[in-house]
Amino acid sequence: MSRRAAVVAAVVLAVWIAPRPVVAHHSFAAEYDRDKPVTLVGSVTRIEWMNPHVYFYMDVTENGVTSHWSVEGGAPTSLYRAGWRKDSLKVGDTVTVHGYLARDGSKLANMRDAVLADGRAVLGGQNYYGPGAPKPPGQ
Repeated sequence: MSRRAAVVAAVVLAVWIAPRPVVAHHSFAAEYDRDKPVTLVGSVTRIEWMNPHVYFYMDVTENGVTSHWSVEGGAPTSLYRAGWRKDSLKVGDTVTVHGYLARDGSKLANMRDAVLADGRAVLGGQNYYGPGAPKPPGQ
């Protein structure tokens, strides 16, 4: 093994075993309050379709005041199983979201289900599978 290859291998090994920050996955109850349901109707301003959760942002106008909300959905694979596709939601679409407010009082909601611009009602993709799972809206 050449000296250069040995140095490269040592650097790769050092980076691989170096301590890394641990990104913990939060529980629903740690961040959201199931006793504070919310319905948001607004226009989508941005979409982040990536793991571990899909987020989208929307402007909601109530009583003449517009506020910017963040909405957390399930993982992309969960949303796919619930009927979502990457093009299901587009910037500018009007969407109705039923969900739960964040415990910290911020304008963040966890999506339970949504009614998309095309009228389809779909689940939010988190914890809604199995024998006790609720049926999608309208069924």
